[in-house]
Amino acid sequence: MGFFDKLKRINIFNSYTKLDDTFYDELEESLILSDMGMDASLRAVARLRERCEAERIGDTERAKGVMREILADMLNVGDRRLILYSQPSIVLFIGVNGVGKTTTIGKIGHILQQEGKKVLFAAADTFRAAAAEQLTIWADRCGAEIVKQGEGADPAAVVFDAINAANARLTDVVLVDTAGRLHNKTNLMNELNKIDRVIKRECPICSKETLLVLDATTGQNGLTQAKQFKESCGITGIVLTKLDGTAKGGIAIAIAQELGLPVKFAGVGEGMDDLRYFDPEEFVRALI
Repeated sequence: MGFFDKLKRINIFNSYTKLDDTFYDELEESLILSDMGMDASLRAVARLRERCEAERIGDTERAKGVMREILADMLNVGDRRLILYSQPSIVLFIGVNGVGKTTTIGKIGHILQQEGKKVLFAAADTFRAAAAEQLTIWADRCGAEIVKQGEGADPAAVVFDAINAANARLTDVVLVDTAGRLHNKTNLMNELNKIDRVIKRECPICSKETLLVLDATTGQNGLTQAKQFKESCGITGIVLTKLDGTAKGGIAIAIAQELGLPVKFAGVGEGMDDLRYFDPEEFVRALI
């Protein structure tokens, strides 16, 4: 079984035998319904029509291959690698509550540990009850260290302690959990900015990633979240979770096209190995 086998597929290519206006109209509708959004869907179909006419492709089976190439190309924005060039490097995880942020940190910690990196978790979500305990469970599972304080503590102080601990212990990567909400959006963004200032002050030359964790099942609402966070934070990439069940994977393409942000990781379940580096080619083979 492939990693994305649970993804909802776009099967229109199996329903037609020739490329006519009805086929292209139906394809546009299918892409829009897959959460790709209007603009990205129209752009993709226009590129397909142009390629098929230029290369005199008349059957849907060959067109399917072309469509996969087009969608994979649309996903190739930014740098999908996790940039970790310093010791320590810092990865900040942001996103609203309920998207699987803390679980995602645990799984990425597991991936990095398997790659031979020494990982430390920073439990800077001090607003949500039991967030630190949940992150501690994941730290134990993947063999990472953790720095935490009590509920209600200053998140920036946790990050300060984590950076000092990482320097003392020769840690490779610090993974920072943050609050998914505070009393209002302004408070949340102020906290994230405060954390960022601490990182710049205490670790001025370190590499820093800011990954936005999004729940794929929220569809276009996820795109709205991404736009809001991008306006307030320097996001470097997306982690797309829950790409199974009711999720419509077109949201990955919408994010890439509308925001220019690469999807760096994708998750399809609750297991430790159900999150991986994102592979556009593998993804579109499952989608189409």
